[in-house]
Amino acid sequence: MFDGLKEKLGRFRDDAEEVAEENAEVEEPAEEPPAESDAAAEPDEGAADAAAGSADDTGDEPASEPDADDAEADSDDHAEPEESEGEASAADESAADDSESEDESSGGFGIAQKARSAVRGRVVIEEDDLEDPLWELEMALLESDVEMSVAEAILDQIREDLVGEERKFTESTGALVDEALRDALLSVIGVGQFDFDERVAEAEKPLVIVFTGINGVGKTTSIAKLVRYLDDRGFSSVIANGDTYRAGANEQMREHAENLDTKLIAHEQGGDPAAVIYDAVEYAEAHDVDVVLGDTAGRLHTSSDLMEQLAKIDRVVDPDMTLFVDEAVAGQDAVNRAREFDDAAEIDGAILTKADADSQGGAAISVAYVTGKPILFLGTGQGYDDLERFDPESLVDDLLGE
Repeated sequence: MFDGLKEKLGRFRDDAEEVAEENAEVEEPAEEPPAESDAAAEPDEGAADAAAGSADDTGDEPASEPDADDAEADSDDHAEPEESEGEASAADESAADDSESEDESSGGFGIAQKARSAVRGRVVIEEDDLEDPLWELEMALLESDVEMSVAEAILDQIREDLVGEERKFTESTGALVDEALRDALLSVIGVGQFDFDERVAEAEKPLVIVFTGINGVGKTTSIAKLVRYLDDRGFSSVIANGDTYRAGANEQMREHAENLDTKLIAHEQGGDPAAVIYDAVEYAEAHDVDVVLGDTAGRLHTSSDLMEQLAKIDRVVDPDMTLFVDEAVAGQDAVNRAREFDDAAEIDGAILTKADADSQGGAAISVAYVTGKPILFLGTGQGYDDLERFDPESLVDDLLGE
């Protein structure tokens, strides 16, 4: 699952680490300058001592009486070295302060910080070090159908976490890159997450869940899988077939209900979907059923009559959750549809089907960030047990090979 995306993320990690390591090797000799400056200072001290000795000798044997102007000039000449040393020290401090303030005000990590880090035996990661790897990562994410704003958010987070970071020369940059990449992915994948099992357990019964999306993406099968999922956790359910327009919808859902030994509420084709789901709620209340799972007709968000049906279901039934279902393999199309459905009839979460056949992972990365609503489940096969809770941290661990 998502093997193509794993490979691209792995390339970024390798490239970022390699570039940072190369730059660290170039700058490592910067540890030596303090010794050179000490050596350079020694001749000046010797010269000062020699000058002082010379002055003492002339003081012992005054050969001739210098006039006032010459004495004043000599006095000025001897005073100059002390003044110039003091001035140089002050100038150095001032220049260092100016350099440091310029670095800080510009947001950069320039020569002053590099020098301070080199003295401590550390290296600073600069934005220039990451420019090429980040560009490659952006292209890789877009090729994997990650939505543009999501790709930009990931890159911004990586820059924020890595630029200006320091490490010892003896340490690898890989750990820093891994941590930054992990945080960036979690910041977009984990948006809006809530514990589905906990929500079901704590909800007033019956909990009503309505499923929506376009035709042919696996809504009906996802409902059947969720029946099994709930049953495994001790929750009873009833299915309401609100897809009253599609020929054969009742027969398909009835087959699932019989296989799962679950009650099905259905009306004749062409009936009112809101009435079907309402009858299922009535049945659940009368028979102490925990959850009502209501299917609806596949639709586009631009289909005004079908969107009006959803609005009527909201008025008549007031569902506790509306879950959007689409295919992970649809990539950017699934992301766009999730956004459009959320705008037209607010959703509470999403299920992505056929995740096992998706090598790119663009929809899984993008849907939550774009809609602000979490992915709750991934469909990973044709069997009733092939429904996995969506766990952002586990997914990121898998993508990073951890």
